[in-house]
Amino acid sequence: MSGKNSAAALALAALLGGLGWLALAGGAEPAVSLPAPTVDNPKQKGPLQTAVLAGGCFWGLQGVFEHVRGVHRVMAGYSGGARTTAVYQEVGSGRTGHAESVQISFDPAEVSYGELLQIYFSVAHDPTELNRQGPDTGSQYRSAIFYADDSQRHIAESYIAQLGTSAAFSQPIVTQLDPLKGFYNAEDYHQDFYLKNPHYPYIVVNDLPKIHNLKQLFPDYYRDFPATVSSH
Repeated sequence: MSGKNSAAALALAALLGGLGWLALAGGAEPAVSLPAPTVDNPKQKGPLQTAVLAGGCFWGLQGVFEHVRGVHRVMAGYSGGARTTAVYQEVGSGRTGHAESVQISFDPAEVSYGELLQIYFSVAHDPTELNRQGPDTGSQYRSAIFYADDSQRHIAESYIAQLGTSAAFSQPIVTQLDPLKGFYNAEDYHQDFYLKNPHYPYIVVNDLPKIHNLKQLFPDYYRDFPATVSSH
């Protein structure tokens, strides 16, 4: 990372008590080959829909879903807390109720909500880690699905139950299901961070492997050119 982005990120990290979040131990969470959801919406033409998901640092989540076919835009941001505390320095305290999240706008004729969840559980994060992902710890890095309506809630509940029955993971899934009360965009320098800083050690170790895993496990969904925030 260099320039204004580097200065801003390092300054914020210092405010949070140092650079502990830059620890590289462990690297990216391992990908898991998972079955498609048995309960899902059929693909059909209609207006763009949104999904809000949390699972660790939003840099990696944004990177994965920007490479998914049918996704039109992915915003990094905060969900789970109040609008007034949706600020990076405050969210980093772990006391706001917010989780670092992404808001995914997608075409339901090209990719379904259930298919996005399959990617989310398979390559985007480890749903068995409680209040942490990789080197990052705290409730702001929790695994959470913020459902927009009863349909999304039902699909998410059913898929979590399906994965539990199939023993897809060696540990229980701890992903929270919460109604979506609001999503607040993160600061500009967080958007498309992995693309702006591809050689940043955190990105290289923790996030680029997730995009590689997406390409390997979901070749039919993967696209080389991401749907970036800056392209809209």
